[in-house]
Amino acid sequence: MPRIVIMMDGIVIKEVELTKERTSLGRRPYNDIVIENLAVSGEHAAFYVTPRDVAIEDLNSTNGTFVNGKAIRKQVLRHGDELEVGKYKLQFESEQEPDFEETQMVTRRKPATAEESMPKRPVTGSIKVLSGPANGREMALTKVVTTVGKPGVSIAAITHRGHYFSIHYVEGPDVPVLNGIAISTEPVILKNGDHMVLAGTHMQFIQT
Repeated sequence: MPRIVIMMDGIVIKEVELTKERTSLGRRPYNDIVIENLAVSGEHAAFYVTPRDVAIEDLNSTNGTFVNGKAIRKQVLRHGDELEVGKYKLQFESEQEPDFEETQMVTRRKPATAEESMPKRPVTGSIKVLSGPANGREMALTKVVTTVGKPGVSIAAITHRGHYFSIHYVEGPDVPVLNGIAISTEPVILKNGDHMVLAGTHMQFIQT
């Protein structure tokens, strides 16, 4: 079942399954998904679910609807797409694969991305602290989104998608470093043993 994960500042607010053919989103209380924020229009956007795909349409909102950083009018969504509505981020999740024969008729199949080529078995993960007062402490990553770091210094978010974990920079002057390379707001897939430095603390990602 396709669903939307609604987040604010990297924190999950709610998760909504798209069970209807049309699901409305906006500030007014009669919408299916209500976001009470002045940056969100009364009737901001709508999701349309068909047997083939899920699409989002902007309903002439004041501040617009964005998919992966680009303003859209109407667009078919893919698993992992990040939507922006006002100050909120919405993650689209769906295990439904596109129709293979239809895809072949339109274009050649693209090479598998790092995410698509990863095994689809469920995995678990944790973060082990390697320095500072909490040296040796291990924190299980049990939530869909776990924020780590120090407010005002450096905050990153680790997202669990069932068969993989990813990390992205959220805020703070001290940019997190993954395996010696500064990370950005674009998610990076984590691998077992990856080394992170966040707010001066060294950590290791462990996947099982």
